[in-house]
Amino acid sequence: MLSKAEQFYSFSYTSHFNIWQNQQGMELQSNRSLALFSVVVLVLAASCDAGGIAIYWGQNGGEGTLAETCATKNYDFVIIAFLPTFGNGQQPMINLAGHCDPSVGECTKLSTDIKSCQAEGIKVILSIGGGAGSYYLASADDARQVATYLWNNFLGGRSANRPLGDAVLDGIDFDIEGGTNLYWDVLAKSLSAYSSMGKKVYLTAAPQCPFPDAWIGNALKTGLFDYVWVQFYNNPPCQYSSSDISNLEAAWKQWTTDIPATKIFLGLPAAPAAAGSGFIPAGDLTSQVLPSIKTSSKYGGVMLWSKYYDDQTHYSSSIKNDV
Repeated sequence: MLSKAEQFYSFSYTSHFNIWQNQQGMELQSNRSLALFSVVVLVLAASCDAGGIAIYWGQNGGEGTLAETCATKNYDFVIIAFLPTFGNGQQPMINLAGHCDPSVGECTKLSTDIKSCQAEGIKVILSIGGGAGSYYLASADDARQVATYLWNNFLGGRSANRPLGDAVLDGIDFDIEGGTNLYWDVLAKSLSAYSSMGKKVYLTAAPQCPFPDAWIGNALKTGLFDYVWVQFYNNPPCQYSSSDISNLEAAWKQWTTDIPATKIFLGLPAAPAAAGSGFIPAGDLTSQVLPSIKTSSKYGGVMLWSKYYDDQTHYSSSIKNDV
């Protein structure tokens, strides 16, 4: 049996040891909490400037199916190109090159692919216009009629002859490179109004990098466009050239400052052969260009023309982790 003195010293030692243990435990817990907090901050910081990749699909039968495109998991947006004929009383007609023949209803088979892409969280958008087409808005009323056609045949409306079947696309892309610059703002407003009928109608655009865009400059001022992928190619005054990014930087600053869109994307060719000029080697893009433009809060990512050329170079795979 311990004496009273021994009992006191034993109790005193045990108490101090327990206090020391508790202090060590609290310090360890505090360090763990601090480490966890640091990880969360780093993740949030990384996600703040994280962007996505948008790809144009539809103008080459050798680029794989729409479902295969989405299955790569490289893209956040797939833009179906194109509806090149519409407006001014014309019967609208989609053109998907070698993928399907819309004149016999063959393109309705894409409905399943569209739905599978959307199930993966990928937005699928129809691009109207293009570099070669017959499109023209003759009046404000004509623009509203085109909006009604797009709603009923590709978006949330109903039609007996939907070209892509019953899949409901996520929005409409304005790739306007001809015709006139009139009434595109009316079309944008009319399409945007359909968002009140249920599923949001996303509006996107692919203007040329010289500012303001000659065709849809006024439409972009409406502030209705969610994503604007500016074509920084085939336009030497505002594109990358031989490791010189100054022209591109100046144009990027103007687009991100003056256009009230949610996000602005850097539009690029996915291969040298995809455009006449403006291709940026992947190494230069990730080491020079992206660090510069990602400082903008409006940075959204990179748009590529097109899936066919991306298949040749694997450009999206090379840049994905840096976008």
